[in-house]
Amino acid sequence: MLEEKILGDYKQAMKDKDALKVSVLSFLRASLKNAAIDKRKDILSDEEVIAVIKKQVKQRQDSIEQFKQGGRLDLYEKEIKEKEVLESYLPVQLSEEQIRVIINEVIASPGTVLSIAEMGKVMKEVMAKAGSAADGKLVSNLVREALQKK
Repeated sequence: MLEEKILGDYKQAMKDKDALKVSVLSFLRASLKNAAIDKRKDILSDEEVIAVIKKQVKQRQDSIEQFKQGGRLDLYEKEIKEKEVLESYLPVQLSEEQIRVIINEVIASPGTVLSIAEMGKVMKEVMAKAGSAADGKLVSNLVREALQKK
């Protein structure tokens, strides 16, 4: 399981004295523990672990943008490195082209109303097909673009 891999990598990072990785994985493990407590579970499923990691990546991305705007290049670079560590635990993301193919399949299916008002329904189907291998923000932008063209 993914949670066990994270624990193993955390222990190895401590042995290797990799301060950045230890810090990131320690914070991630705490977030996983909090998520398990919230869900009243002992062990999270891989999908739940991926959701927590994605949340952490999104937080890092927001921080990266803020630090860049604020001119804090030292913190900007640190956040980028932390984000890379977290992303190494995520499944390989679908490319923009692959997501467009899924969107076109969903839009072409019978019963799909092609209006921006139906964006939620299209998003739900696309995310169900793509799963955790697609970035929700990218999918949202591509679905909006596809529906506006129709």
